Amino acid sequence: MNERRTLLNKIKKYDFTLKELDLYLDTHPNCRRALAMFQKYRELRRKAADEFARLYGPITPEQVASTEKWTWIGDPWPWERS
Repeated sequence: MNERRTLLNKIKKYDFTLKELDLYLDTHPNCRRALAMFQKYRELRRKAADEFARLYGPITPEQVASTEKWTWIGDPWPWERS
């Protein structure tokens, strides 16, 4: 598996983990362990997404860095690239 796909899969795993923790925290808002895990995985996801954007382009519209033109839809979507 190439590095791009590996990094994208890592981001997807972090997204899944964050959603599960989000749902758990909705019903257990005082669980400090789950909140700490949520914060940890949120930071891991941010770092992985920033690295992906730096190497391969944005995966969210907020990561578009160009001030000259809107480049979000100028390239294939992240999941369409090989």
